[in-house]
Amino acid sequence: MLRPERMSRVSVTGSKRVMDDVIETVHDLRLLHVTDYEGAWEGFDPGDPMVGADAASEKLVTVRSLQSILGVEDEDAGPARIVTEDALATELEEIRTEVNSLDDRRSTLRDDLRAVEDRIATMEPFARLGIDLDLLRGYDTLSVAVGEGDEQRVRRALVDADVDSYEVYEGDGVLAVFARTDDLDSILVDAEFTAYEIPDADGSPEEYLEDLRHEREQLRSKLRTVEDELDEQRLDVGGFLLAAEETLAIKVQQREAPLSFATTENAFVAEGWIPTTRFVDLAEGLYEEVGDHVEVDELERAQYDGEGKVISREEVGGRDAPGTPDPTAADGGQVRADGGADVSAERGVHGQTNTNPPVIQKNPSGVRAYETLVQVINRPKYSEIDPTIFVFLTFPIFFGLMIGDLGYGLLYMTLGWFLATRFDNPAIKSLGGVGIFAGVFTAIFGILYGEIFGLHVLGEVVWPSGSPPFHKGLQPHYEQYALLWLVVSVLFGILHLAIGWIVDFYQRLDHGFGEAMLESGSWLVMMFGLWAWIFSYALEGTSPGFMVGPDSVFNGNPVALGFTGLPAFDLFTIPVVGMALSGWLVVFLVGLVMLVAGEPIEAVEFLNVLVNVLSYTRLAAVLLAKAGMAFVVNLLVFGAYEHHGEWHFIFTEGYTVSEVTSKYGAEAVMFPGLVNGEGAVAVVLGAIGGILLLVVGHALVLVLGITSAGLQAVRLEYVEFFGKFFEGGGETYSPFGYDRRYTTED
Repeated sequence: MLRPERMSRVSVTGSKRVMDDVIETVHDLRLLHVTDYEGAWEGFDPGDPMVGADAASEKLVTVRSLQSILGVEDEDAGPARIVTEDALATELEEIRTEVNSLDDRRSTLRDDLRAVEDRIATMEPFARLGIDLDLLRGYDTLSVAVGEGDEQRVRRALVDADVDSYEVYEGDGVLAVFARTDDLDSILVDAEFTAYEIPDADGSPEEYLEDLRHEREQLRSKLRTVEDELDEQRLDVGGFLLAAEETLAIKVQQREAPLSFATTENAFVAEGWIPTTRFVDLAEGLYEEVGDHVEVDELERAQYDGEGKVISREEVGGRDAPGTPDPTAADGGQVRADGGADVSAERGVHGQTNTNPPVIQKNPSGVRAYETLVQVINRPKYSEIDPTIFVFLTFPIFFGLMIGDLGYGLLYMTLGWFLATRFDNPAIKSLGGVGIFAGVFTAIFGILYGEIFGLHVLGEVVWPSGSPPFHKGLQPHYEQYALLWLVVSVLFGILHLAIGWIVDFYQRLDHGFGEAMLESGSWLVMMFGLWAWIFSYALEGTSPGFMVGPDSVFNGNPVALGFTGLPAFDLFTIPVVGMALSGWLVVFLVGLVMLVAGEPIEAVEFLNVLVNVLSYTRLAAVLLAKAGMAFVVNLLVFGAYEHHGEWHFIFTEGYTVSEVTSKYGAEAVMFPGLVNGEGAVAVVLGAIGGILLLVVGHALVLVLGITSAGLQAVRLEYVEFFGKFFEGGGETYSPFGYDRRYTTED
């Protein structure tokens, strides 16, 4: 759970005469994460693609091009099928010919349609002008310009240019200018006149435009016909193309596999990673298919430190590995690399580049949804602690604490269930799982706060005392709770960061206890020393009263939480020249000295133990902000009044505004509420407006809960927590093989 699944590096060695069978078997087993041979062994070269690889690649390109032309989607797949070589040779060629012909026709029609539409756009201004096209050109001494502009400015420009003979015609915003001058275009530039090119056509522009529009409709009709034929092709051959693509992708993958192998004239060696628990499956699967013509060696089972260096390599003799035969014998003898020397497991251990194993995160099913949140930053390295379990335990608590409402919690659970069950995308399904857990904790905290959609009615219904055990602290009567949540946020921060540094301390133990203590333990010492000092009596009178002293929230005043007095921390003081240091401050200084001794450059960030913890106060801030937004929505809809420092919603308590005014005074009414109008019209309009505002307002709060509480919780995980121990960069376990969706081998 905290570590990825244990991986073993294995080699598969055999004669080239069985390489095809080995590749096909390994492909079907989908267990071996193949690593590329990098040319480190003398006498071995990277392999060449098998016969047919290029042809299969070309057909795969053709199939994908046809899918793109037809717009084939997964929904067009139909039942799984077998695609034969004959079908790839004949049926695919027939489809290609037909689809390419239709696509060419579609492209031609689209080009023609664009050309006609351009001509229509060009002709429309002339149709608005209403002058025959042959009257706009062909003059010897007269210049003509057609375009858009201000008629008065055009006339003024012609006068200023001393043009003594001109005419300006206007038709529906289009101007035609006739003038005896050779410089008409230059004159009209100063008048901000936008000229159109006069079409090379005769007759009425309206008739010409009508002909173009008719031609456009004909082209559109033809284009629709071709597109319908292409759509019919998609329905007819979409399933075949998806199956053909999968068949060819498998074929290309298999035929190009030798590119990752080390080969000689007679033998091959393939290396890769496999889950240690699945090695026997690989070995037995190959032995069943190929017999003793291949040798499967488990080379090592590796544990890596934080820098990717091997700290625990358990070498395993390939010939003694369970499930594998004794030394292989292709054509009656040992497997040979070049016809003379044995291909040994020793060569496999020391010849290849030492690559880190791929990562398979190993978490319980309920926790796996949070792997997506971790992978947004990066996949854990094989050598790292997987932080997914910590995110699973803390993110929903952070989120639920900030929103804390039964109604919103139920909606978040519903939304999460919808995403998890209605989508096939793994990332979206995981996001749905995150939403479900976040909604559960939002509902739990909502019950503890006694709230449902911002209404404080659960306390009377759920709790025997008639009041919930906690309040958000928004109301004046319970304002001390706001201070409580501020302190709780700080304590959450201390605990969360401590877990991060403890994990980092554990990971650094690979390099020795001393280094771990100086580089990770120093931060723990500094943080606990500083915050114990802040909460101690040493700062009484300086720190806020709610944090330390007899009135602190930890002394049961005003919240009877059962604490007996956490602030009594000042265990000792150390007199120094002119001053006395609290013992906890000394602890902080000792941690700082340790940090400088271990990593001097990090000393410039020593205040992170203060700043990072204070960053968690955003939990209390968002809690109050979201409570305030929900309260405002309900205030506007139901109306509210204040009595003895508590806010009550007028409508939900069965009062009228007049009754509240007569009982508590007009000044007690904070807002009368849309649904509390007097008179039939006011009641109807208020009810309609109130319902609309209630739905839209709470929907907005619901969405902002995701974008504020969700993002703030994620930020605390990514920035504050992950930054203490997590680097990421692990390689995804990608076994050689193909997950069939559209084809079957049976």
